[in-house]
Amino acid sequence: MTFITGRALHYVFKIPDRKQTALFYREILGMKVLRHEEFADGCEAACNGPYANRWSKTMVGYGPESNHFVVELTYNYGIKEYETGNDFLGITIKSSEVLKRAKAQNWPILNGNTLKAPGGYKFHIIDEPQPTDSDGPVHRAKAYGRIAFACPFDEQPAIAQKIEDHKQTILTPLISLDTPGKATVRVIILADPDGHEICFVDEEGFSQLSQVDPEGDKLLDRYIEKDKS
Repeated sequence: MTFITGRALHYVFKIPDRKQTALFYREILGMKVLRHEEFADGCEAACNGPYANRWSKTMVGYGPESNHFVVELTYNYGIKEYETGNDFLGITIKSSEVLKRAKAQNWPILNGNTLKAPGGYKFHIIDEPQPTDSDGPVHRAKAYGRIAFACPFDEQPAIAQKIEDHKQTILTPLISLDTPGKATVRVIILADPDGHEICFVDEEGFSQLSQVDPEGDKLLDRYIEKDKS
């Protein structure tokens, strides 16, 4: 049996309020801006959702993408609200410092340990009991995200073939995506039985694209100020 090696990269959030979102991730969660990128047109792999407009991508996390699972913040210019579904239950972070910062800045703390980011995404800051299964259908609505994994470039066709062989869902066949002034990456977008999107990015291209940009903070702040977002 052939095994495909890969690793989890990031989770994508669509954000309606870029300024408040930046404050939450930087000042409350304590994450760092790893890189910020601007795009003139919609992504061919629907990275920014079903929008053919100008958009930006900001990677934030507690360390470099090469060895950390991080968060991708996708901002569509002109889109100020997204309907949230029930597909995303939250991210758990162990950090007493996060709660201290939230209290110091009067950020609402729900149920003693849960913070809600602008846009409605929940972050659970201390351990919780194991959640029970839900019999209800998964409703992804408009604010759905996707998880991304890196894998070797040569293994991507094998992923596509295996999915086809088992008659599973390929949302976006293998496609190369450009980022202005940076490396090109090839991706394939799949969907699991509940419709959750799964992206496999080629490791070779992604390792170049994901270099921490020391100008990331300045770029994000510049476009927030320019757009008043």
